[in-house]
Amino acid sequence: MNRRTFLQAASVGLATSPVTPVVGYASQPGAQDRSAGNGVGTQSQPNAESPKQILLKDYRPKSIYKVPVTEVAKAKFPIIDMHSHPYAKTPEQIAEWVRNMDEVGVEKTVILTMAVGNEFDTIYPKYAKYPDRFEIWCGFDFTGYDNPGFGPAAVRELERCHQAGARGVGELHDKGKGMQSGKQKTMDMHPDDPRMDALWAKCGELKMPVSLHVADPIWMYQPMDKTNDGLMNAYHWRLDNQPNIVDLSGLVDRLENTVTKHRQTTFVACHFANLDYDLTRLGGLFERNPNLYADISARYAETAPIPRFVSQFYAQYSDRLVYGTDMGFDKKMYRITFRVLETMDEHFYETEQFGYHWSLSGFGLPDASLKQVYRENAAKILA
Repeated sequence: MNRRTFLQAASVGLATSPVTPVVGYASQPGAQDRSAGNGVGTQSQPNAESPKQILLKDYRPKSIYKVPVTEVAKAKFPIIDMHSHPYAKTPEQIAEWVRNMDEVGVEKTVILTMAVGNEFDTIYPKYAKYPDRFEIWCGFDFTGYDNPGFGPAAVRELERCHQAGARGVGELHDKGKGMQSGKQKTMDMHPDDPRMDALWAKCGELKMPVSLHVADPIWMYQPMDKTNDGLMNAYHWRLDNQPNIVDLSGLVDRLENTVTKHRQTTFVACHFANLDYDLTRLGGLFERNPNLYADISARYAETAPIPRFVSQFYAQYSDRLVYGTDMGFDKKMYRITFRVLETMDEHFYETEQFGYHWSLSGFGLPDASLKQVYRENAAKILA
């Protein structure tokens, strides 16, 4: 499910939920005067939607500011997209994807299949027809993870996938209940579990970088109340009501335990390690762990509300961040990411792509940082 599909599903889930209206203007001083047609404001229309009936999920503000709008049709420098999935299912769709990449300036895309066995073997040849444009990664086989002797068979499957053409592993998930690779789920086996050691070590031996997704955005773990900054999206994937779940901070600790123990393996933490709300902590992880990178995929809207602080973070750690999308393959999607990274545009909304109520602003990254994030760091990892 790409991000846009998720947001559509989220709106369905929220439609039946008791969400507080955004604001009731009628309760504000003078509001009745404005609606009474006394020459101040605009007269109410009989069929106009009452502000008291607007649901939070339907709030779609439009910027009132007359400020520059920059359209970036093609990235300023060539790109390696380190986070995508096999969204295209047919040869025609894959060919369309390649054309879109050409038009927007994406040189190569890493396809995180999360798959092993027959599923990987089915996906691989579809994308392998374009060896210069796609790199295909596999998953882990967690069959029998809860039985004595787990490990050797999973390592053998990893080696088989590598021989078949896989050049990395991912996207692996742990959102608090245990490791997951595609359809295969574990319970209470986290990245730093000793049962994972042989797999991480083999990745290092085979020079297979690992795309590892720990946790989810912070507001999914927070109470679903009026103080929750991301409630519009958090409600559908809420984790605050899950018993015995490892929280975001605990999962970041487990990520660091893993990265520190396996120095010979390169790890790419997906989505800023979901520390987009606490980039200072992510910077500390980088400083302590030279084998750790982070992709910026699907966290443009989460970081763009604080552009000055985020721009400073990019300036300091541009050698540890890699470009990623994780949002399909249409041209408009790519161009939104370019606008956030390259321009100094202010106070704009992208509700169709991201669905948040807050406005975004561009980072205006300098050329040196763009080159590193767009391509140079990824090329180093893939080499």
